[in-house]
Amino acid sequence: MIVKKDEFSTKCNQTDHHRMSGGRQEEFRTWLREEWGRTLEDIFHEHMQELILMKFIYTSQYDNCLTYRRIYLPPNSPDDLIKPGLFKGTYGSHGLEIVMLSFHGKKAKGTKITGDPNIPAGQQTVEIDLAHPLQLPDIENLRDFSELSRIVLEVQEQVRREEQEEEQRQEEEDRSQQAASQPAAQPLGGEGAKGEETAAGAEGVAQDKAPASQPFVLPMGVISRNEDYPRTCRICFYGTGLIAGHGFTSPERTPGVFVLFDDDRFGFIWLELKSFSLYSRIKVSFQNAEAPSREAFDEMLKNIQSLAP
Repeated sequence: MIVKKDEFSTKCNQTDHHRMSGGRQEEFRTWLREEWGRTLEDIFHEHMQELILMKFIYTSQYDNCLTYRRIYLPPNSPDDLIKPGLFKGTYGSHGLEIVMLSFHGKKAKGTKITGDPNIPAGQQTVEIDLAHPLQLPDIENLRDFSELSRIVLEVQEQVRREEQEEEQRQEEEDRSQQAASQPAAQPLGGEGAKGEETAAGAEGVAQDKAPASQPFVLPMGVISRNEDYPRTCRICFYGTGLIAGHGFTSPERTPGVFVLFDDDRFGFIWLELKSFSLYSRIKVSFQNAEAPSREAFDEMLKNIQSLAP
């Protein structure tokens, strides 16, 4: 075992102790019963079989060197939408995965603590834009996937325009500062601050006006691992989700809907995948796991993301 600050590594030197007399087939069947509580014959979905085999092959490489790194629980603030922390999320054929929800001003981030063959641990699986709440249609129109898609794509275009305008404003401010010995960009800065206050105010108004709960149902055609999800929600926001091919190839952020159900559950509708993930809070107490500072937590997030291939 090798030990460094905030991390350690292990490597098995006697891998034969992990082998079974029946060979790899017996190892696989035993692992499948322990991991999934079923046999491969019970799993009819070909894609799911492929993912399960990939996971077994990786986890049964007993001569691998495994590295463990310290993670901090996210700091919390009274202004947070809900208490941040660890959640278990449903990821279709990949099964359950652990995600850390943290808040960063007008953004919220869901970072994978456990990964899968497509998106490894450490990557930001979802990002929620808290400055852009979504007004869902009535329950009947919500069943229409095309209607929800239209609403989300309109907000996506709005976000794109706002980002372009902010880039232009920043460029103009930089040019003004370079052109004068004393920066004359104060009016632009003032307007920008005013715009930010308006956006923050709009967010607050949107949350204030939102009912304590509103009916919710998944649109037709959206796949959920099970139908046991809440039928009411508090509020929804525009967000993006990270998707990729096997081996984290061609990663891209795609639009989606963050759905807040209550203090301990939220969901995400992956528009491009027509899939729904449900996240439930992990109610386990961890001693001395809080980050010593916001800076230390942000640095940890950056470090674990850089570990991914």
